[in-house]
Amino acid sequence: MAYTPQYGPGTSVVADNRRRQMNPTTELAKVRDINEEDIVLILGHRAPGSAYPTAHPPLTEQVEPDCPMRKLVKPTAGAKAGDRVRYIQFADSMFNAPSQPYQRTYTECYRFRGIDPGTLSGRQIVECRERDLEQYSKFLIETEMFDPALVSVRGATVHGHSLRLAEDGMQFDMLQRCVLGDNGVVRYVKDQIGVPLDREVEVGKPMDEEWLKAHSTIFHSLVGTPLREDPEYIEYLQRIHTLRTKYGFMPKEE
Repeated sequence: MAYTPQYGPGTSVVADNRRRQMNPTTELAKVRDINEEDIVLILGHRAPGSAYPTAHPPLTEQVEPDCPMRKLVKPTAGAKAGDRVRYIQFADSMFNAPSQPYQRTYTECYRFRGIDPGTLSGRQIVECRERDLEQYSKFLIETEMFDPALVSVRGATVHGHSLRLAEDGMQFDMLQRCVLGDNGVVRYVKDQIGVPLDREVEVGKPMDEEWLKAHSTIFHSLVGTPLREDPEYIEYLQRIHTLRTKYGFMPKEE
């Protein structure tokens, strides 16, 4: 009997979007094109065109003891070359951003190899070998998981982004890494840490409200899909809350 993975409960559009992002067999829509050099500039880890710094010699040059796991697990390109570990970190607005911290971690674990994701209340980081990171970052920025106005690449000074939107609909950013141009295109003027770039990097125009609501993975009672419209999801959350509460009190069986 074949096993069918269950990526999450719910009957709402939010629940469906969550399952679609997590399911690695589902192809996410590509909504913009960002070249590899621009990805490198936004990340800020190395100069475009430079060689990848290494943490150890390539695996083919190392003499490792015989291990069955090495035969079973194929190394990623970055691990095979001995790349150092680097990161990308995202901040998602609560106002119908197409993804959010926990959702990003779930999705990345299903879709990517050799990663170490970290989830916080208002940001999400993923670490891995550098050349692998650049490919994963390209996917995360080019597809429907990213919106130029409501999602931002921020390696530091993240806080405040979820509290409000600016008058032009952009997320608040104390370092103002990206700005909305007069032509309606968002461009990065600093890398994810806040270091000014030698040239600006365009990441496209913000999506309209209708598209954002249709692709959001966030329940929102005012600007999006209210949680109360998804009874199945409420039942699932109540079950988790009940089980966690009972475990905390450690009830004894009578």
